[in-house]
Formats: sequence, structure tokens, C-alpha cells
Amino acid sequence: MADEARKAAIFPAEMNDPTLAYGRKNLPADQKRLGLVTDVLKDQLTEKAGIQSVDLAPQAEEIRKESPLYKCNGCTGPIAKALGAELAVTAFADKGANQLFSLVVTISEAESGKVLRQGQVVIRANTDDDWSHAMRWIVKNRLLAEPLPPRS
Repeated sequence: MADEARKAAIFPAEMNDPTLAYGRKNLPADQKRLGLVTDVLKDQLTEKAGIQSVDLAPQAEEIRKESPLYKCNGCTGPIAKALGAELAVTAFADKGANQLFSLVVTISEAESGKVLRQGQVVIRANTDDDWSHAMRWIVKNRLLAEPLPPRS
């Protein structure tokens, strides 16, 4: 099992936008950037850490029910475990203004919920390139600055 890639449930990035009234959706540009950073996160973890992303589709209803995941108080571990993943990876952007965001990424053990790595960066601009750069920076300088701990 040591040579086998670690499996992770890499959940879609979410946004906390306090300027939106209850029930309103994020702006289309923000939704696009959340998808973009999710893809960058998956690609970087696969390329740089050999992590295999599992398909979230079998738990889509549970993910929808528990969303937003950054507020679900540990629900991602059981969902990841049900998908056969040993890691749960979440990301969210906290919107402060139109050009001020805080992007946070967390890697946790699915079984115990223990946080293995967490990184945060402030984005002071609002382009696709800025968001992509921010996610690559978090992966390189916070999540994978040291190798992930071995399996327990």
C-alpha cells in the first residue's frame, strides 16, 4: 500500500460572501473562479503529491445537503470515507470586498478529522490569473512545504 497513491475527496471550493442576501447565489464570475481554483488544487495535488482525486458523484446529494462545507462541522470526513478516500480536502474563499479575498485550503484525515495541513492567502485582486496563482502558492508554500505525514 505504500506505493499506492493516497486517495482524496477534493471538494469544490466555496465562497463566503457576506454581501449576498440569504439564498442568493454567488456572482457568475466568482463561481467560475471557484471552479478554476478547484481544478488548480486537484492538478497541483496530483502532480506534486501524487494524490488521486476520487469521484464525488456518489455522494453528490449528501454534499449538497451539508453545504456549505466550510460550516458543516466535520461532515467532510464521513463523506470522504464513504467515497473510499483517506483524505478530505476543502477550500473556501472569504470575500471581504470586490478585490479582497482570503483563500483557505485544509487537508484532513477522513477517519479522524485531524487536520494534516492548512494554508491561507489573501488575494488583493480579482482575475483568473490571481486566483490560480494564489492556489498554486498555497499548495507549494503551505500544503506541501513538507511532505504529507505517512499513513497512520
